[in-house]
Amino acid sequence: MSAEEQYTVGVDFGTLSGRAVVVRVSDGAELGAAVHPFAHGVVDDRLPATGARLAPEWALQVPEDYREVLRTAVPAAVAAAGIDPARVIGIATDFTACTMVPTLADGTPLCELEEYADRPHAYVKLWKHHAAQRQADRINRLARERAETWLPRYGGLISSEWEFAKGLQLFEEDRQLYDRMDHWVEAADWIVWQLCGRYVRNACTAGYKGILQDGRYPSREFLEKLAPGFGRFVTDKLGHEIGQLGQAAGRLTAEAAAWTGLPEGIAVAVGNVDAHVTAPAAQAVEAGQMVAIMGTSTCHVMNGDVLREVPGMCGVVDGGIVAGKWGYEAGQSGVGDIFGWFVDTSLPPAYHQAAAAAGESLHEHLTRLAGQQPVGEHGLVALDWHSGNRSVLVDHELSGLVVGQTLATRPEDTYRALLEATAFGTRVIVETFADSGVPVRELVIAGGLAKNALLMQIYADVTRLPLSIIDSEQGPALGSAIHAAVAAGAYPDVPTAAKSMGKVRRHVFLPDEQRAQTYDALFDVYLELHDHLGRRTRVMRRLKAIRREALADRSEGAR
Repeated sequence: MSAEEQYTVGVDFGTLSGRAVVVRVSDGAELGAAVHPFAHGVVDDRLPATGARLAPEWALQVPEDYREVLRTAVPAAVAAAGIDPARVIGIATDFTACTMVPTLADGTPLCELEEYADRPHAYVKLWKHHAAQRQADRINRLARERAETWLPRYGGLISSEWEFAKGLQLFEEDRQLYDRMDHWVEAADWIVWQLCGRYVRNACTAGYKGILQDGRYPSREFLEKLAPGFGRFVTDKLGHEIGQLGQAAGRLTAEAAAWTGLPEGIAVAVGNVDAHVTAPAAQAVEAGQMVAIMGTSTCHVMNGDVLREVPGMCGVVDGGIVAGKWGYEAGQSGVGDIFGWFVDTSLPPAYHQAAAAAGESLHEHLTRLAGQQPVGEHGLVALDWHSGNRSVLVDHELSGLVVGQTLATRPEDTYRALLEATAFGTRVIVETFADSGVPVRELVIAGGLAKNALLMQIYADVTRLPLSIIDSEQGPALGSAIHAAVAAGAYPDVPTAAKSMGKVRRHVFLPDEQRAQTYDALFDVYLELHDHLGRRTRVMRRLKAIRREALADRSEGAR
């Protein structure tokens, strides 16, 4: 290893953990990595400080868990790489989005103030916090009534996961905390603030999650009509300096250098989103290359040469992935989470015993059994809405469904149907983009689920697209390391850095026409269910409402 080599560190903050990777700037070689789980994980049942029960659809986190990743995973990754830390020239981070932190003027999260430790709204609202659906519905309704020009840039619907819906929920449900809050900060920007001491709002989340289009947010008049007093949300709580992707937000402070063991003063890149930062890591920055980052959920990102309005997309942002191109985003709220839920809740003891006897995990065991079936044998079609629908319906009141079950249905049948349902959901997204003039010619897969060969082949067959696989187990962290190299001046721009540092295996899975034809028939059934339950009836919303009432009654009774 040459003493003249330079290195960068990429840190990926996921849903349950943070992971750091040390990367050689010259060729993108990943020399050391470390993962640190969040001590509090996802807070979706009770507050850690008091044990107070949370309402349904809440998902919070504790910001100190993020700092611990910097203190633990970064030094461990550097040690594993066996490099001289003095040769590290930059650090960059990425985050799940939209994850929001209410802070004071100096960046202190409100939940770290003793007087607010018992207030749910003082904590970080994780991306999968869906309790602001009511507020999202009102934003969408008013935007349609007023024909707001920004609404089509988001496929005609704003998500309950995003900055404005969550901010409006805070405003309406805990006005005291809202007034005490100085900044409503994306976690992607908060962690950069912790590293360099400067609050810089990244262009990616501002555009995709913060409704910043053509340099403007929704108007004060619009916000005031949503709720009297909310009109100053942008000027008082949200608006801030915008940093472009690949730029330096600042320099590593002495405090952050002590946390990480990295040299004080190195470049700290502007923050980014885990999905969007992965595209350069997969060398997928050209128009038509859709990257699907598949984990607990899936985010689909793609560059385009033209601006188009795609129904139900999460957004289109000028320079949202790389400068000079329109960056498109869509997504599925539940993928790996759905498979995990099924394995955790729906397997009889015999399957646990058989998996153990075969030396397989439960997922491996079910995948092997499901892989022995010809397409369509199980007679099932499922809807992949167990965490709601992010694209193209943009409705987190929707829920999961399996149709076709009989007394002969086995766990592996349902498991395969759930795998296929997520592929059908991706096909809906791909076809919607194509119908809108943004064709997809290649699907590039990143994330842990890329290891499941059956799942990958299903996606190729269902979408009739060649599947390429990122050649890195830490795609987002590698993407962040690429941005760190650009911020440090080692490359002139992100696409140039991606050519040297990105990693991909092209066309690993190809569609089989015979299987694809059978999947066409199953997809027709999926689409019929999708449109009926997602567009024409409110039955799933009614069930959610009944559940909320029952849980509220139980909570009231417990008091």
